[in-house]
Order: sequence, then C-alpha cells, then structure tokens
Amino acid sequence: MTTENKGKDLASDLPTDGPVLAQGVDEEPVETNRRLFGGLLLPAMTVLGIAYAVFHLYTLNIAPLETWSFRIIHVCGALILGFLLFAGARFTDSEAPSSPRSWTTIAAWILLVPGVYALVQTILMYQMVLDGALRIPPDIETWHFGWPLLAATGLGIIVSWFHQRARSAFSMPDLVLIVCSIASAAYFLVAYNTSMRMSTGTSFAPVGISFAAVAGVALIMELTRRLTGLALVVISLIFLIYVFAGPYLPGFLGYPGLSVQRFFSQVYTDAGVLGPTTAVSSTYIILFIIFAAFLQASKVGDYFVNFAFAVAGRSRGGPAKVSIFASGLMGMINGTSAGNVVSTGSLTIPLMKKVGYSKKSAGAVEAAASTGGQIMPPIMGAGAFIMAEITGIPYTEIAIAAIIPAILYFASVYFMVDFEAARTGMRGMRRDELPSFRRLIKQVYLFAPIIILIVALFMGYSVIRAGTLATVSAVVVSWLSPNKMGIMSILRALNLASVMSIQIIVVCACAGVIVGVISLTGVGARFSSLLLGVAETSQLLALIFAMCISILLGMGMPTTAAYAVAASVVAPGLVQLGIEPLTAHFFVFYFAVVSAITPPVALASYAAAGISGANAMETSVASFRIGLAAFIVPFMFFYNSALLMDASVMEIARALITATFGVYLLSGSVQAWIFNQPAGAVTRLLLLLAALLMIEGGLITDVAGIAAAIVAYLLQKQRGKREPLAQS
Repeated sequence: MTTENKGKDLASDLPTDGPVLAQGVDEEPVETNRRLFGGLLLPAMTVLGIAYAVFHLYTLNIAPLETWSFRIIHVCGALILGFLLFAGARFTDSEAPSSPRSWTTIAAWILLVPGVYALVQTILMYQMVLDGALRIPPDIETWHFGWPLLAATGLGIIVSWFHQRARSAFSMPDLVLIVCSIASAAYFLVAYNTSMRMSTGTSFAPVGISFAAVAGVALIMELTRRLTGLALVVISLIFLIYVFAGPYLPGFLGYPGLSVQRFFSQVYTDAGVLGPTTAVSSTYIILFIIFAAFLQASKVGDYFVNFAFAVAGRSRGGPAKVSIFASGLMGMINGTSAGNVVSTGSLTIPLMKKVGYSKKSAGAVEAAASTGGQIMPPIMGAGAFIMAEITGIPYTEIAIAAIIPAILYFASVYFMVDFEAARTGMRGMRRDELPSFRRLIKQVYLFAPIIILIVALFMGYSVIRAGTLATVSAVVVSWLSPNKMGIMSILRALNLASVMSIQIIVVCACAGVIVGVISLTGVGARFSSLLLGVAETSQLLALIFAMCISILLGMGMPTTAAYAVAASVVAPGLVQLGIEPLTAHFFVFYFAVVSAITPPVALASYAAAGISGANAMETSVASFRIGLAAFIVPFMFFYNSALLMDASVMEIARALITATFGVYLLSGSVQAWIFNQPAGAVTRLLLLLAALLMIEGGLITDVAGIAAAIVAYLLQKQRGKREPLAQS
C-alpha cells in the first residue's frame, strides 16, 4: 500500500492536513498457530475472554481472593484460553473439518475418560474435606486421581502434536488438556487446604499434590512451547533434570538431591509456580495488559506513531528516528520486544528502506528501538514489576532509577541512526508525506492516560489503583477523540486483554518452575559462591561473567522470563559482591532485555528480519551494534550510582550530561562518522576511549575523556582541511 493510500484510509480517524501514515498499529498480530473461530464458537470464546479479564479487575479492586487460590485460578484460566486458542500442530490447508474417525480424534475421546474421571474425583475429595476428613486416602489420590490425570495429560499432549485440523475448527485433544488443567487446579483449590499446605516438602505431604503438580507443570510447558517456542521449555527441562541428576554431578553443581514427591509437592507453591513471577503476572502485569488493550482499542497507538512521524519524520533518515520514538512508546506498554517489532515494524521498516536504509539496517534499528521499550519508564514492559516483587524496592523508585539509563540507550540509538543517515546521504521525508503536527498537537490529550498513570504512582497510589485509574481514563479520553469507546468497544478491549495476557502469564508460570528449582536445590547460592571466587581475582571479571550468564539465560526467552531466571541465578551473587540490590538487579535486567538483540539467538532481530527480508543473523549483529550502549552502561552502575539517581542533584546532572556526551562519542566511533565528516581509524580509537571515560562518570575520567574528545576533534578538523586540498 502506498503512503498516499494509507493516508486516505485513516483520514476519518485522525484528520490532518497531510497523509496519516500509521494504520493498524494497535491491532494485535495473529500468530500462525492461533485458531480463528467462527459460528457459535466465536461468541463463546469472546465471553470466556471477557470473563477472565473482568475476574481480575473485580478481584484486584473490589473483592480480593485468598492469594494462592487467586493465583491458581489465574494460571488455570490462562491454560484454558491458551489451549482453546493455540494449536499444538500446524493447521491443514483445507477449511474442511478432518474426519471424526482420524486416530487422533479417537485417541482424544478415549483420553477424555480418565481426564473427566480425575476431575470428578476432585469433587468427591472436596466432599470428603467438607465432611471433616483431615486427609484424603492415599489410594484414592494415587489410583483414582493421580495416575488417570497423568495418563490423560501426557498422552493428550503427545496426541495434540499430531492432530491437524482447519484453523476454524475445535480440537478434541486440546479439550482433554483443558479438562486436565481444570482437574489439576481443582485439586489445589478444593483439596489443598491450609493444613495440607503446611506439609509441602515433607514426607507428610499428600501424594495428590505431586500428581497435580506434575500435570500442571507439563501443561504449562506445553502451552509455553506453543506460544514462545522451545527455548524456555528446554531450559526448564534442563533445570528439572538437574533436580534429580544433581547428586551425581561433580564440583559446585553437586547437592544431596530431592525425591520426586518432595520436589513436586513444593514446586506448585509460592516457592515455584505460584511464586514471585506468577504473583506479578496475576496483579500488575494483567492489569497493565488490560490498560494497553484499552489504549489499543482507542487507537492511541496509531496516534503515538503519527505523532512521532510529525516530530521526527523530516530529519535525515526520518523513518528510523520515528521508529525510535514510536517503538519506545509502544514497547513500554507492549511487554515483549518481538511483539513490538511486529506491531510498529510493519510500518516503519518499509519506510526506512524507502529513504535509503538497507534491509539489514532497517530491521536492526526497529529491533534495537523495540528492545529499548522494555527499559522505558514508567511501565518498562513487565520486568519492573517483577523487580519490585523480588527486591521489595518500591516500584516508583525503580521507575525513577530507570530514567537516565533509558535516556542513554535511546540517545545512543538516535545518534547511531543519525550518523548512518549522514554518512550515507539519506534524506528525510517530505512535508507532503507526513501528518500535520499542527493538527496532531490538538489531540495531545491522548497522552493523558499515561500521564495520569505516572501522576497517580507518584502521588502514592498503589500500582493496582493507579493502573485502574489509567484504564478508566483511557475510556474517558476516547470520548474526546474520533474513536469513542462504547460498551462493545470496552468488551472487545477486555477480550483483547485476555488474549494478549496468555503468553506472558504462561511464560511467568514456566519461569516459576525454574525459580523453584533454583530455590529448592540451592544452585543459586552455589553460583553466588562461584561468582565471589571469580571476584577475588577481579570484580570487573565477575561482572563480565554475570553479564554472559544473564544473556545466555535470556536467549530465545521473552523479557519477563529472562529477567526472572537471571535474577534468581545471578543477582544474589552480585549482591554478595557488595553491590546494592537495585544496582545488581538493574544490571541483570538490562542484559536480560538486550538478549533479544544479542546473536546468535535474538528474537527481536529475527522478527525484524522477517519483515525487512534481510538475513536474520546479519540483522541481529547490526542491532547488537546499534544497541551497544546497553552493553556498556550497566557496568557503569557499579562505578557510578548517580546513573541510577542515587546521588546529589549536581552529581546526577553531571553524570547525565557526561554520559550522554559519551554515548554520542561512542556512536561516532562505531559508525565512523563524527563532526559532520568520516572518521579515520585513529580518530575512532580516540572517540572510543573518550566515550568510555565519559560514561564512567568520575571527575578525573571526565576531564580525560574531554581531552581525548578535543584531540579527536582537532584531528577531524585537520582531516577536513586536507581533503579539499587533495580534491583540488
């Protein structure tokens, strides 16, 4: 579609003097394995989605549930919706339903019997508890509940891998998995009373807990595979294998070991699946996903992108700079780097190629910008909420600490883009290709929901109350725009929020399994000891080691899971090195985030390459180079806490100014362009040295960095004088 046509399509939504470029930015991408129901199934799914979102709003704001019960329902609801919507195998090419006599359908009907039988047993066990039974007989839990549940779950997962149907058709094997999800959750809800919870991890724990936990973990991993691929599942399985293989491993990895019953009786508690990751996904994350869905329903995302075009589109390499602003705004509320690439990159990447960026560079800029959205306060994707939960540091303090690092990251990406545009002679977009800033500024009130969120947080409102107020304000603000939200729009937004939340909820639950292994086996403490041993040689070497582990654990994983796992393994060791908890967790968080653009497994870069048509590995290398500042700044947290707002006002101001100048010099060194002309090898080395000295933040290093920058400037000036002489 041409730029002019795009403008015509959106003229009714956002009236401007010029063409409007953004359309459909707010639309949720449809995954390749997501079912698209029709007929009676569509309204039924919509009702389920709306009910799931309303349940969370009601319990978070009006009638709170007991914590564990709430988290169990939260995970179970995501499993139900996930297995309904996302297929375990590829769809058939034909829309005709498959034969009801196919072996997978017949097998599913057979497996439905033990699944339903296990579910019925939870009802009978609940009646026993009501009648005063202190314990359920072990033979009932084992033979009438446990083994039927495991058989239906395990075989149901395998059958679902081979069951291929049309995209609009319902899946019988997935119905088996839904029944098993309900049966597992029902056991914890109706038979898992307070006295039983106290016995977890002991020989007195009911055997049914282990059966329900094994089934629950298997279901979580299967849905994680469908939604995010194998990376997180493989890592989870490695950690699970370690639980039972640990006693046979040498060195610091060895430990006495846990029995199957003892481990699984604890892994589905607040030490694992129901721990901090699910605590955050069931409160803050689900609430802010609802907020994001309401913003999308009111077309605020389209406005964000159009506003970015109006502000930055005319500068050299304009679409790339638009990508930085728009992806930062959208990525802040989107929650996933790759998801943001798909939503904004489908517009910005083709426009970048149009003004002269190569396929590789266009994809790399979008990947780097979308990744930066995860560190953009105040929402910061979802990682900040988990950080607040794990560390106990107030969320507002985390958001404030993130301001300067976010400025440095986006300033670096901006300078990288600007220098490349200057070096290659790219133009900006023409005025007639852009929306009118004068008209768009009249709709600046569309930023009001985010402003209300920030103000409410800093006025002392709880995160839940502030998020709810921001969501309500999104509806109110929409009434002032062309995209007014009525009852149907609100219901669509609630359903959209449920669909959007499935991935991050199941990822948090799966990450909870890894966190459970770390806490129950003590491998995190042993890793901390190893890190301390490395630090005896060099603290810088220990930080580099921690960086590599954080990136390795985060490769191929969504940001939330990457940070949750790295925080459990790496952060405690950094704290033991004497680093402040906030600094240690920010260090881990940054590298977990930038793992999305770190070769060889870079999800955001791969998503961008899919849109741009470039080679995926080349795109990931280019995005790594553009986001280079994100790999340097975290090391500065250790040397200069002013970068995290932990200093006097003057120290913070000096750190911001010198560090910003430092990333400017770093960008010039990487792009071989500075002071409006190409930079030679010696100049680039001087720029790199000056950048590292300036980013460090000490007075002596700042002076040395300025001196190196002056020398580089003089060399460039001399080079500029020589070139005209050579040409003449």
